[in-house]
Amino acid sequence: MADPVPDTSASTIFVLNGPNLNLLGLREPQIYGTDTLDDIAAMLEDRARDLGLTIDMRQSNHEGHLIEWLHEAQAVGARAVLLNAGALTHTSFALYDAMRAITTPVIEVHLSNPVAREEYRRHSFIGMAAWGTISGFGATSYLLALEATARI
Repeated sequence: MADPVPDTSASTIFVLNGPNLNLLGLREPQIYGTDTLDDIAAMLEDRARDLGLTIDMRQSNHEGHLIEWLHEAQAVGARAVLLNAGALTHTSFALYDAMRAITTPVIEVHLSNPVAREEYRRHSFIGMAAWGTISGFGATSYLLALEATARI
């Protein structure tokens, strides 16, 4: 009898990126740095491999996609979600509700430190539903969040 195929979903980390993050490396590099989303994905995949994890990296400029992906993370039994919702962080009750509706841990990630920026960026609906927030360390914020997921 053949061995059953192991369930690897528990080792999968969804990395969800919201509006305008497809422009990383080009958009305001003095704030967001020069790393592209592909650079961040490669960095995460390398570290995830060392941790025995896999990365499922996605980006959309549409709020509904992010919500559907949060639901999918729950449905497939993903270990956690790293979410950089971009500007939706400060405006989206729908993402907040989606995060509250699932039991999969969600860690809020930001390249910059929103608290040190414009007043309207200082409130995070996402943060109110997240297990934790890591921000202000550029692309390293994603790595720190990945390290945290390896420990939950």
